[in-house]
Amino acid sequence: MLRKEGYKVKTASTRSNKALRLAEMLGLIAKYKDSTDIVLIDTYGAMNFYYAYLVGKTCEMFNLEYIPILHGGNLPDRLENSRKFSQSLFGKAKVNIAPSKFLYDIFQSYGFENTQIIPNAIRTDKYPFKQRKEFRPKLLWVRRFQERYNPLMALNVLGKLQKVYPDASLCMVGPEKDGTMASCKKLARKYNLDVRFTGKLKKKHWAQLSTNYDFFINTTSVDNTPISVIEAMSLGLTIISTDVGGMPILIKNEYDGLLVPEEDEEAMVKEISKIIENPEKGEVLCANARNKVESFDWNNIKEQWNEVLN
Repeated sequence: MLRKEGYKVKTASTRSNKALRLAEMLGLIAKYKDSTDIVLIDTYGAMNFYYAYLVGKTCEMFNLEYIPILHGGNLPDRLENSRKFSQSLFGKAKVNIAPSKFLYDIFQSYGFENTQIIPNAIRTDKYPFKQRKEFRPKLLWVRRFQERYNPLMALNVLGKLQKVYPDASLCMVGPEKDGTMASCKKLARKYNLDVRFTGKLKKKHWAQLSTNYDFFINTTSVDNTPISVIEAMSLGLTIISTDVGGMPILIKNEYDGLLVPEEDEEAMVKEISKIIENPEKGEVLCANARNKVESFDWNNIKEQWNEVLN
């Protein structure tokens, strides 16, 4: 998106090997230090936090300004448990970009006044709205298979839903991270659940796939403002999510989506059933969600980035 605005952008890294990925990141900065104006650092709260820290230190060594873009829903834990590293990385940044008021408020509370909000952006034309007049028990889940995103809850929801709606099914899109996918496949076999595992898909492919489903379930235990949920809102899927992290800020319960307590499978099944039995409510939720997503469109966000970068 920035390239299309006329910026010259170099990126690293797509390497899956962590050591090679870090080497490529730091090497990119060293190689282009004399022609670089600013470094953007996608910043997460788990082990990848240390990538961001080392990139920040490399920028500091070469007198380059840098901007951490805050993604991880577990960044609040990192602020608390790694205070010296956090102060060094975020305190010396040109600005920290938070995608929501959730992380903005937390960073402000830790004294990082050099923080501002720029929402996650999508191209809504790449995620066309499908109006649904009826809602079938067809569930879509999109995330990495990682314990913190609680994919097993999605299967347990399906299991309970199938007792009421035998034709209920679930599609799970995303790569393996920590062995959780294997656990999900084992559970699906054990209880003969109708689950499709696609692995990682390009965004355009899972957007196309979404037309076969009517609900997007977000079962996470930790979250910020996930881009996958914003994309699902654009596509016209009914959003049902756990009410953790920044989700209550992104989703207004009963207006443009539905929120349930963390790990409350029964509550999620109940909300799905309500929409199936009362499709008019689903129509309103989906229309409101799509209207909200317009504010996340790149054409409405890009000027905020232009102001920061210039």
